[in-house]
Formats: sequence, structure tokens, C-alpha cells
Amino acid sequence: MQVVDLDRDAIKRGLDDGSMLVIDVREPHEYSAGHIPGAVSHPLSSFDPQAVAALVAGDGRQPVFSCAAGVRSVQALMAVQQAGLDITRHYKGGFKDWYGAGEPIE
Repeated sequence: MQVVDLDRDAIKRGLDDGSMLVIDVREPHEYSAGHIPGAVSHPLSSFDPQAVAALVAGDGRQPVFSCAAGVRSVQALMAVQQAGLDITRHYKGGFKDWYGAGEPIE
């Protein structure tokens, strides 16, 4: 399995320049309580690699998984890679790092 850890600065740059699609794999109640601006919800509990493939293909930005602290995002990477998708990046610190640093949330 291939995992590329991204930090908060990399996420901010990717969001600022429009090159990054943040896919939040936390549960719906976590996402609705607050998420990284522009992140799309795709909960790990109902995770479908083919739906992710369609989302990524239709979007064109670099996909990056995010969760609360970087554990579930690695599980999502494992699932998509086992399904044959070339997605390797995740936000290592996750929402806890983002929120803890005082970054804006939606």
C-alpha cells in the first residue's frame, strides 16, 4: 500500500489554488458538526470505491482523504487501492489538526 502524508500547509495550498479535492471519510454527524471548507462527505461506514472513482473522474482535482486524525483516511486509501484506484494522499493530521490550529470550518 502506498500512503503519502500531507500536512495542514499542503492542504491549505491545494484548497487555495483549487488543485485539491478533500474527501472527508468521517461519519455524517461528524461532518455536519464541522468540516474543512469545500470538503465532500464520503463516510467510511458506507464507503464505495467505485463511487469515489466516479467522483474523482468527474472532478479533476487531486483527491485527498481526510478524517478526524488520520486513521480512517488510511483505511480509505487501502480500500481504493485494493479496488485498483491510484489514490495515495491523505491529510495526516485530519480535522483535529485543522480545527485545533484555528483554521476556518464549515
